[in-house]
Amino acid sequence: MGDRLRWCGHSTVWWEQGGVGLLTDPVLTSRVAHLRRRAGPAPVLPRAPDIVLLSHLHADHLHVASLRRLRGATAFVVPVGATRFIRRALGPGFAARCIELPVGEQWRYGPVVVRAVPAAHHRGRHPWSAHRADAVGYLVGGARRVWFAGDTGLHPDMADFGPVDLALVPVGGWGPTLGPGHLDPARAVEAVRRVAARAAVPIHFGTFWPVGCARVRPDLFHEPGARFAAEAAAALPELAVTLLAPGEETTLPSAGAWPDEVAGPPGRSAGGDDR
Repeated sequence: MGDRLRWCGHSTVWWEQGGVGLLTDPVLTSRVAHLRRRAGPAPVLPRAPDIVLLSHLHADHLHVASLRRLRGATAFVVPVGATRFIRRALGPGFAARCIELPVGEQWRYGPVVVRAVPAAHHRGRHPWSAHRADAVGYLVGGARRVWFAGDTGLHPDMADFGPVDLALVPVGGWGPTLGPGHLDPARAVEAVRRVAARAAVPIHFGTFWPVGCARVRPDLFHEPGARFAAEAAAALPELAVTLLAPGEETTLPSAGAWPDEVAGPPGRSAGGDDR
């Protein structure tokens, strides 16, 4: 794909940077529990990713059935504490490829540097789960600077992330309500302003919907991307917004005249705390 980026729906994005294939929060199936994919085909990746970025433990972001399909992936970059769940759900072979990246630390893979940044979102697998890991986003440096927000509400630390060439920013959800720890279109515009992004692709909307709920608040399913684009045009006219449908691609923006990415430490040892 070269300098192309593909939104695979929800929070799943594929792109290549310096020849390194990156995949975020992969959901590669037509259903997730009670959620059904209602837009775009189930993704078919061009090749096995080199790096899989996992933002938090929720099942629509760390999706066990989809991860099981990624046996060719080189590394899973995960929040601290997530390896324990992955080992239990997928076995030691997957856990051995996990890079637990604390907030503020970096990991280098060839020409790509990945830095974990804070996110304001619930840290459990689900409300009754004993598995916990702080939600994170990621800054990916190299040929360009990309912010993958994961799932987050607004928080003050966002002002320290930028500037970035591209923001992959959530603007909605998967149901008739949008609870705390999420961005709606207006808050997503503010998030993009805080990180000083040159370009943005809205994600995390218009893909999955609960079975039987297609007629409940359809505006929350269909409209967040267009609302984000309209509000961004009014508030941030210099921002280049690309509105994609699930499965569509766009050309990645060229790198801006930002300071060079600080060199990260050598690859961290795989595994993590299994206590």
